[in-house]
Formats: sequence, structure tokens, C-alpha cells
Amino acid sequence: MIKLHSFTFNPFQENTYVLADETGECLIIDPGCSNTQEQSKLTLFITAQKLKPVKLLNTHCHIDHILGNKFIADTYQLELEMHQKDLQTLAAGKVSADIFGITYEESPAPTKFLEEGDKINFGKSILDIVFTPGHSAGSICFISQADKLVIGGDVLFYQGIGRTDLPGGNHQQLLESIRTKLFTLPADFTVYPGHGPATTIGFEKENNPFLT
Repeated sequence: MIKLHSFTFNPFQENTYVLADETGECLIIDPGCSNTQEQSKLTLFITAQKLKPVKLLNTHCHIDHILGNKFIADTYQLELEMHQKDLQTLAAGKVSADIFGITYEESPAPTKFLEEGDKINFGKSILDIVFTPGHSAGSICFISQADKLVIGGDVLFYQGIGRTDLPGGNHQQLLESIRTKLFTLPADFTVYPGHGPATTIGFEKENNPFLT
């Protein structure tokens, strides 16, 4: 069974996720830790819980989701995994950081590209990958069928959706991704977004003003 812990990091109030199961192996998804205090908070939790990080994953590569990529890669000797279509977004990290006046240690390049239909295996757990472009060109979501959870990045929020006015964004494509990839899931699946509180598929189908 997957246990999920979230941290809210950086000026953008981004949600960083650590997913672990009973084996102690864990995934670090979208590390947004932007300073030494946030880095310490994340690593102290991993140490205290006696977890073993085995994968570094990005749902997408906007600056607020990649600020901690290098730190995590170096600390735990992990290689970055992401969708190939977000390479341009990853490469724009320094420019984005400069615009917002944020200190940024450049992310390592990915060593593996994730595609829809691939599976992430850790411990005794499995996550399915679905391709959900629209917020960015290479946005993906990670789904646990067994634990009924979705790590959704900036695709779907509590009564909201991801912005589409950044390079690679496409409003209609985002709505299509949500309707065909996420709203086909059972109503009781919990969505853990890149910002803000968790929600459920059923609640958003009934109440999200962008999709009802």
C-alpha cells in the first residue's frame, strides 16, 4: 500500500510528493525545494522514515516543479525521468528562474523518457503513466490503480485546471486530456495536484466550473 506525504515548497507554493510503500522504497515527484531549509525538511523526513529513494520523476518541467531536481539527483544518486516533450520547458529553467528572481541549480538532463502506457515500479507498487498535455507539452500523470490515487501535476486542481498561457500550453488540449484521461477514472480516485488541496475525480466531474 502506498503512503503519500506532501510538502509545499518555494514561492509558488508547489506540492512536492514522496510516495513510499511497505518496502521502504520511495519516489520523489516534482521536488520544488528551493533553499537549504526546504531541502533539509525533505531529507530529514526521508531519513526519519527510513526510506530509500529510488526514482526522481517530473510530471512536467515548469520552474516551480524542478527547483530541487539537482539537489535530489545529487543527494540520492538518482537520474531524472520525464516526458520527452517537456525537454524545451526543462531547458528554459534558468531563464524562468531569472525572470522570477529565484536561485536555481540547473536540473540534470533526463536519462529516461516516460511515455503513456509505461509503468513505474517501486517496492511492491506500480504507477501507470498517462499523457495529459495542455498545461505543458509534456505533462504526464502518475496513477495507482491499487491505491486509487493520481499524482496530477498542474493538470487538474480543486475546482480548477492548469493555466495554459505559458509556452506549450493549449486550453482545448488540456480540457481534452482531463475528460479523456482523468474523468474516465472511478469517482473515488483522489487527485493530488501540483498546487492546492487534494480532490477527487467524482467531485471535479460534478463541481469543476471549467468542465461541468
